[in-house]
Amino acid sequence: MDLLRLTTAGSVDDGKSTLIGRLLYDSKAIFEDQLAALERATEQRGEEHLNLALLTDGLRAEREQGITIDVAYRYFATPRRKFIIADTPGHIQYTRNMVTGASTANLAIVLVDARTGIVEQTRRHAFIASLLRIPHLILAVNKMDLVDYREEVCNDIAEQFSEFASRLEIPDIKFLPISALRGDNVVERSTRMPWFRGSTLLHELETVYIGSDANHVDPRFPVQWVIRPNSDEHHDFRGLAGRIAGGVFKPGDDVVALPSGFTTRVSQLFSLGTPTAEAFSPMSAVMTLEDDIDISRGDMIAKPANLPRVSQDIEVMACWFSDKKLTPNGRYVVRHTTREVRAVVKEVRYKININSLHRLEHDREIGMNDIGRLRLRTMAPLCFDSYKRNRSTGSLILIDGFTNRTVAAGMILDADGQSAPPEAFADMGGL
Repeated sequence: MDLLRLTTAGSVDDGKSTLIGRLLYDSKAIFEDQLAALERATEQRGEEHLNLALLTDGLRAEREQGITIDVAYRYFATPRRKFIIADTPGHIQYTRNMVTGASTANLAIVLVDARTGIVEQTRRHAFIASLLRIPHLILAVNKMDLVDYREEVCNDIAEQFSEFASRLEIPDIKFLPISALRGDNVVERSTRMPWFRGSTLLHELETVYIGSDANHVDPRFPVQWVIRPNSDEHHDFRGLAGRIAGGVFKPGDDVVALPSGFTTRVSQLFSLGTPTAEAFSPMSAVMTLEDDIDISRGDMIAKPANLPRVSQDIEVMACWFSDKKLTPNGRYVVRHTTREVRAVVKEVRYKININSLHRLEHDREIGMNDIGRLRLRTMAPLCFDSYKRNRSTGSLILIDGFTNRTVAAGMILDADGQSAPPEAFADMGGL
């Protein structure tokens, strides 16, 4: 079975945690001791209905306030597919947590309260899903039981969202009216909405096609660790360990090590300690090479006919996480795949208005939860693709070198709109 990673999104109290709890509960993915603890907690709180949100809201502060603060991951499986769910917070203060949970998702469920409709956080989270190149999105119109399951309410919200989403880059969008509290259209089809002829949420999750989501075209292998066993039996073994970030590698393939530019061939590939005929994204693997060339952590293995872009000047669309605003010409640490270099923000090109998606070219002050386009200059070259082409090699984070806190997540853009060849390293200066 394949694995689907999904995330919830939406504004505060739209029912994200309750939806996940309902999905787990109705699909019989809750253990008996978990169910007993849930019943006790619901009884202690004096609530009438089983509080399914408590399945994911595990922090004391979350239970006291009734909101999600941190990302909670839950795993479950059906006979057709395995799932990892990221329950993310809806409060604007915790947008950074939402970005973290959504960064690896194949599908996003954006919830909307049927009573309030589309709000700013709905647009913000949908825009972030578009930036993160999440290919599948389900707009779940929740709490239909509170609007008497009226079809026109769902249609109005779907029309509003469609107008906004027409400016986003999300290829697959579906609309689904549900009631997470009562279980309508979550696992079982609702008899209270006969006008809706679509599938249930679980059926959509089980059948959505994700085979083309990963990049199997561009071979990329960021080196995480060089393995040199300290034993007489394996004294001549030198393996490169890491996670395949794109494409397919096989023994005998011609490869190039970046940034050095040395060429060689793949000798062997290992997965889970045993030899394998091929390694592809997102497998973790160990690679041995025919020639003993200089390679260390942070280098990247690619194929000579399909090279990543190599540059010190990088254009990124950044989501700012820190309450400390971006410092003009500020110096930060960039962490990209397994490589870490220092960088300076050379320019803020513009900021995005979340509601209108307009570029604010006269307001370039980037603060908490702002999204803007930046130009970075790194101290050493990075080997990367655009985020649109490869989510693994096209993403990075900015770290405050003094506090070691992550201040931003960045999606790399092509400066000229197309893939550029590697530049000569000898011609590159420092900061």
